[in-house]
Amino acid sequence: MKRLAIFILILLITLTLGGYWFTQQKQPQRSGEIQLEQLSQAVSVRFDERGVPHIQAATELDAYRALGYVHAQDRLFQMEMVRRLAQGQLSEVLGEKTLKIDRLFRTLRLHQHAKSYLKTQDPNSPAMQSLSAYLDGINQYQATRAKPLEFNLLGITPRPFTAEDTLSVAGYLAYSFAAAFRTEPVLTFIRDELGEEYLRIFDLSTPSQGDLSYPELSSTNTTSSLSSNKLTANDWQGLNALAKISQAALIENNLPQFEGSNAWVMAGSKTQSGKPLLAGDPHIGFSIPAVWYEAHLQTPSFELYGHFQALNPFALLGHNQEFGWSLTMFQNDDLDLIALPPNWESLDSHTELIAIKGQEPEELTLYSSEFGPIVNAALGEETPDTPIAIWWAFLETENPILEAFYDFNRANTLDKARTAASKIHAPGLNLVWANALGDIAWWAAGKIPIRDASAQPAFILNSQTDAVKKYGFYPFSDNPQEENPERGYIVSANFLPASPNKIPLHGYYNLADRGEQLIKELSQPNKQWNTQNSQAVQLGEQSGYAARLLKPLLGDLYASASSKEETLLINQLAKWQGNFPTDSYLPTVFTEFTYQLLKATFLDELGESTFENLLNTRMIDSALPLLAADPNSPWWNNHKTGETQTRQKVVGQAWQATLKHLNNTLGAKLDAWQWGKAHTLTPNHPLAAVKPLDKLFNVGSFAAPGGHELANNLSSGYTSAPWAVEYGPSTRRLIDFAEPEKALGINPVGQSGVVFDKHYSDQAQAYIEGRYYPQHLAEKAIHKNTQSTLKLVP
Repeated sequence: MKRLAIFILILLITLTLGGYWFTQQKQPQRSGEIQLEQLSQAVSVRFDERGVPHIQAATELDAYRALGYVHAQDRLFQMEMVRRLAQGQLSEVLGEKTLKIDRLFRTLRLHQHAKSYLKTQDPNSPAMQSLSAYLDGINQYQATRAKPLEFNLLGITPRPFTAEDTLSVAGYLAYSFAAAFRTEPVLTFIRDELGEEYLRIFDLSTPSQGDLSYPELSSTNTTSSLSSNKLTANDWQGLNALAKISQAALIENNLPQFEGSNAWVMAGSKTQSGKPLLAGDPHIGFSIPAVWYEAHLQTPSFELYGHFQALNPFALLGHNQEFGWSLTMFQNDDLDLIALPPNWESLDSHTELIAIKGQEPEELTLYSSEFGPIVNAALGEETPDTPIAIWWAFLETENPILEAFYDFNRANTLDKARTAASKIHAPGLNLVWANALGDIAWWAAGKIPIRDASAQPAFILNSQTDAVKKYGFYPFSDNPQEENPERGYIVSANFLPASPNKIPLHGYYNLADRGEQLIKELSQPNKQWNTQNSQAVQLGEQSGYAARLLKPLLGDLYASASSKEETLLINQLAKWQGNFPTDSYLPTVFTEFTYQLLKATFLDELGESTFENLLNTRMIDSALPLLAADPNSPWWNNHKTGETQTRQKVVGQAWQATLKHLNNTLGAKLDAWQWGKAHTLTPNHPLAAVKPLDKLFNVGSFAAPGGHELANNLSSGYTSAPWAVEYGPSTRRLIDFAEPEKALGINPVGQSGVVFDKHYSDQAQAYIEGRYYPQHLAEKAIHKNTQSTLKLVP
């Protein structure tokens, strides 16, 4: 027994030491010296207290090669997964469960488009040379260092990264903006199966000016007729399945999805320092690792503190001593779904093989039409009755997006920034920009198609009508934009903007409430802004939406109260300011009631699948207040039974269902309903779905403040309590151009994606608490905060 005990002890020690050695060899190297091929001179990489690399190089190509190397050692698995998603290759490592997602992305032709696009590019252009150097840095890391732990767990064989991968991922970025996949089938179903009177709560007028105005502006809308096109029950079943796959591709694999954003810029007349102040927080799905990789590049001719995405050497967010910018989603509709005659034999087709882990490859037939790829064949199951094609600006435009961001990374003047913005064709982006000279500006970048006057692109279009015709694209000068407005500030928060020439701006815009709240705060007279008092605006937990929704329903709520306690609770809701702190139970009651009202109203008409897809659209946010304000809406009736119901009855059903669910789920006491107990954030790793790997890779959970369509937009989907936050600010940045070297920022998790690394989750607690860290730009601050130095030598 004694010898056995000694043996077991030795075995345990051996396994522990072996496990420690195994994981340590996978950790990023942030000190010492490493040889790197094709460097012209040695490169110094200093890592600060958050693990952010400050890269000093003799040439820009050396800087990009070094960026690729250090980016890979922190984020190689993220790079691998996002290229596999974009190219429809997840099943090769994840198995059959991702097969439908692979079918969808093969159907979108992102990889095929990337190959075709590369043939038109000059390999000697500065942008392509920079991309080549960056990818070479990634590949040198992958060829010489230990594989990430996830590669071992999934059996991934490393293969080189290419420019096709980068451009495919750019297509995934564009796709994640394309709300049409989830919206147009739902609205078409409502029109064709229920009737146009059911569309009144969806604001489908053809917009030409903004949803909201600054204090000195006004707004109007124009309208256009709807087009009609009938689909079969089999088609609806397939389209609902396609919408679910579309959503699953972005959520279930814990890969970032773009959802919305805040950005604003203040001119020197509105700031304490007398120089512009830039704020930005793009709203993206939470994941591990986080979407942004921070890095500071310095050469004799170029400097930028940037926020980079996997496989892209050009920062999508950035600043230096001269200028800086943030972005939000334009959310213009640049994608049309088009119903073709039911003649599959007339379509072009080819087959591809999808590799599946543990199984034989699957053969997938891809169909094409004159309008674009056929998307509802992506399920690979029963052939739909009606082929549905996509016409998508991303596939139909020149779209030199790499060149655009290469230029924008260097755009220190209004003219340079405007020219760079005009090169972004898809996806639609709002670029909010400022420089130290005092200029502020915003451009809605993206090609806006000139559609036929008969087109109503919120619906699936009929290929046999003029509604599908395109007459080119509007010039960039017609896009919404402003430069140095007299009011002294610009706000971008995904609401419908105004076109200077009143062109139609079809799209799936977010509610105006978030933007209105920002404008309300930033337009305060005589208030001078700095990076300290701007934090409260960025972390804001209030908007007018809750009061706007509840106001017409209060009488119905009081009528449905069955006790004095319920009446008191409704009194509190009636007086509630619509704020979402973690210690209040009113946000919990309101959010659960919102879902129960949706369920009681829409489920009987739409059925389970279409109802779930409606909840994943942005249209539902704007529809709810319009529904609440209309006691005569046909939605209040029970479609299943044919019973004519009143709004009061449906509101009463939703209210009682709310109380019942919260009591059963959270407990009988109101304190148990506090927002922070019901609303939590747990950033998820792509492997977290496999137990017990969630315990190894995930971070959290954290009680989450904020909420849907607030400035602090920590949002979950429409469902019952408790709620897991799905997306929110992917970073928060504040830059005063009087002192850009003292910019502030935060990462939701950590800089590194390597488990057990000290920077894997070292910012998570600070993020949820609303804290900021300095983003070091000045040499003195970099030197003071350098924790280690890595030297890359030729």
